Amino acid sequence: MNEDKIKHFDFAKKPHKPSFMLSLAKHLLCFGDLKKRGAQIRKHDMEALEGKPYLLLVNHASMADFSLMLRATHPYPVNNVMTLEGFNTYTEPLMRSLGVLGKRKFVSDVSLVRNIKYCLDTLHTIFVLFPEARYSLDGCDSYIPDSLGGLIRLLRVPVVMLKIHGSFVSQPQWNKIDKKTYVEADMYPLFAADEVRALSVDEIMAKVRDAFRCDDFAWQYENRIRIDHPRRAEGLHALLYKCAACGAEGLTDSAGDTLFCRKCGKRWRMDEYGRLHAETGETEFAHIPDWSKWERACVRKEVRDGTYRFEDEIRLETLPGSKRFYRHGKGTFLQTPEGITIRGNCYGKPLDLFKGALTLPSIHIEYDYLGRGDCADVSTPDDSYWCYFTKRDCVTKLSFATEEIFFLASEQLKERKEASAHEKDR
Repeated sequence: MNEDKIKHFDFAKKPHKPSFMLSLAKHLLCFGDLKKRGAQIRKHDMEALEGKPYLLLVNHASMADFSLMLRATHPYPVNNVMTLEGFNTYTEPLMRSLGVLGKRKFVSDVSLVRNIKYCLDTLHTIFVLFPEARYSLDGCDSYIPDSLGGLIRLLRVPVVMLKIHGSFVSQPQWNKIDKKTYVEADMYPLFAADEVRALSVDEIMAKVRDAFRCDDFAWQYENRIRIDHPRRAEGLHALLYKCAACGAEGLTDSAGDTLFCRKCGKRWRMDEYGRLHAETGETEFAHIPDWSKWERACVRKEVRDGTYRFEDEIRLETLPGSKRFYRHGKGTFLQTPEGITIRGNCYGKPLDLFKGALTLPSIHIEYDYLGRGDCADVSTPDDSYWCYFTKRDCVTKLSFATEEIFFLASEQLKERKEASAHEKDR
């Protein structure tokens, strides 16, 4: 395989302003889905921004979010970002004609910043960002890097929030059955253009993170949103991989409305409002995000006491452009508090890719991607390395570990800088 002949994605290519007919077609495609759900979108103080360019920030949990975004912005043209696997699924010509910009996850891209500014300043469209850059795992908000604050200051346009509830519990990523249940969204200005100029990045990010704070399971329970699908708990073991009763990892399983541990035998039923109930004994965590937060705390301890290590044999594929995935056979994946190392053979050459702790604030994971297995995607500016794992139910812990390793490395870097500054002042 000659790597020189492989077409890589052109991220610098200028985006198009979608035509009115294409915008209308997108709106009509999502209309039926939202009608079935009885969806509601409430707009607050948006009159002054109608028909004007602004940056729209949206939280992200499932494909229903795109329908809500298109409904909320209709009839005005929008440009948005999609990662390359979306271009692979829906084709690059179609995505570009719809005004979609390509992106690799968790890779800095100057071309993207230029093209966002081009959309706002020259095309005068609404630009849509899903800044969490991945679906929520447990219905709660995900980490957003500080770089968003810098982008908001650079763009100097109004910023609007579209806060969505219900799309996660309707179709969690670990249970891909779309239950077509009720969803709602609130749309409101987050920053005026002149306000952005006056605020620091830290002040901007504090307000952004507060706006994104959410818990879809709590919203479901508090609003009594009934989801009685008989298979609603299937796949929950991928998120709740560590038994809350005996502590075993990778031995939980699920079927129908029940989660259970194959080691100790304990069982929990998921009711119609998203709560867990132990069939016998104590219910350790009735609220699912509390269980996942406990798992994360356990991973954090491993990372900070230096005992964390994950290693597995993988099936390795790459996505250099939008047209096709290239298969490269077997490889190895290693994660320690220093970072991630992927080894194998790609395009007929040995691969030894290392991504340090500070270069990965998070990682893109997929539960059973397109029926091909659990995987993680680690990207460089020129390629995306899709790693399909041999070990069962490992990707949730991998996601937690990547973020906790980044947080620790960031703290250590800050401490070194402060110590260095202190030495200079002496």
